[in-house]
Amino acid sequence: MIKRILGRSGWSGVFVALVVAAWGWAVPAEAATKIIDLRTPAGHRVWFVREPALPIVSIELGFRGGTELDPPGKEGLARMVAALMDEGAGEYDSLGFQRRLEDYSVSLGFSVDRDAFRVSLRTLTENRDEAFRLLGTALSSPRFEADAAERVRGQFIADASRRNQDPDAIAAKAWFAKAFPEHPYGRSSRGEPETIKSITRIDLKTFAASRLTKSGVFVGAVGDIDPSELSFLIDRALADLPAGPAESGPVNEVIAHTPGSLTIIRHKAPQSSVILGLPGPKRNDDDFYPAFVLNYVLGGGGMTSRLYQEVREKRGLAYSVYTYLSPFRYSGLILGGFASVNDRVAESLAVVKSELVRIASEGLNERELADAKTYLTGSFPMRLDSNAKIAGTLLTMQMDGLGIDYLEKRNDYINAVTLADVRRAAVKYMKIEDLTVVVVGDPQGVGP
Repeated sequence: MIKRILGRSGWSGVFVALVVAAWGWAVPAEAATKIIDLRTPAGHRVWFVREPALPIVSIELGFRGGTELDPPGKEGLARMVAALMDEGAGEYDSLGFQRRLEDYSVSLGFSVDRDAFRVSLRTLTENRDEAFRLLGTALSSPRFEADAAERVRGQFIADASRRNQDPDAIAAKAWFAKAFPEHPYGRSSRGEPETIKSITRIDLKTFAASRLTKSGVFVGAVGDIDPSELSFLIDRALADLPAGPAESGPVNEVIAHTPGSLTIIRHKAPQSSVILGLPGPKRNDDDFYPAFVLNYVLGGGGMTSRLYQEVREKRGLAYSVYTYLSPFRYSGLILGGFASVNDRVAESLAVVKSELVRIASEGLNERELADAKTYLTGSFPMRLDSNAKIAGTLLTMQMDGLGIDYLEKRNDYINAVTLADVRRAAVKYMKIEDLTVVVVGDPQGVGP
């Protein structure tokens, strides 16, 4: 990190590096509530927090549409584009572009999930002009050169082959295929060796031209920069993007197809990996916060959760067991999992199902509700302890439609949850008859 910060910045860079190392890029949590809603001259909307404590600027950009829009037979395309965006752009080949980033202490990264394509930029304030120029070059003029593409393709094929032997990855892929049999969410988000091999340079260029557009971009920004200057730099960086819509095809809302099932995939290993899940709330559903609290008590609270206590602490059936909410753009899920030695998988599953039935019929008690609220509200500032985290949160707030006052109201939403609310969510979502389970391993005594 210190080497990266130094770049062309001389002794000022050394000073910043030492401050960053000591402070961890920390900023006051209350600063995150002072959000400026910017409209740039070109019409881009930016949620911005000015933070002059450190001479650093952090930008997060998001475009709707992720791996769910990979064409059938081209799964892995979005991830391959993300991996290649900084492998040469404009007048720079791959090595030249990377050297330019290094010279100016710029961190530029691209990532993709099922619903969105994201871009992260970190720069010293003094290098902002060049940093935003490089950002614009990467976005509008990626080269997708053959040597870089083949290197990345080889890495992705090797990763896909490895994952096809990994019990956890096998279980997750099988679960999504079963839950979303006729929907893009059911296809591999990372790609398979054969689909990765089929991706061409034309596919890569078409993706960038059709999905990374002016009208589809969201921006969150935090740092030591004047709002008017930030607006100018963002407009300049995005000026050469195409103006059309960001998505190239419709994706339908869907409820996970989980009529309740158990799938066993035989795999020689001393223990089995188990993925289980149920339909759950989307981010904007009325029951999201009750389900959020419910999940913490059930399996999201680590060592304090019911499942951890029942499965590991009392019986020693698994090293860990967990659940979490997974709200996608077009569907919501409650997912979970554990790994257990083969002759104890059946008992582990029975305990998990028993806890689902119990929480659906009884809900929570007052102590569990109070403890969950205390943790979920008290731990939230840790998600806002750096410029980068705040910028990412600002982006998520926009893309999820949470409102510019979300940071002020988020803990109030959690504190407002009642035992009746949680009970309603438990009855709605904790339906044992909807539980879809995939086991990868050689479990003994496991049946429907």
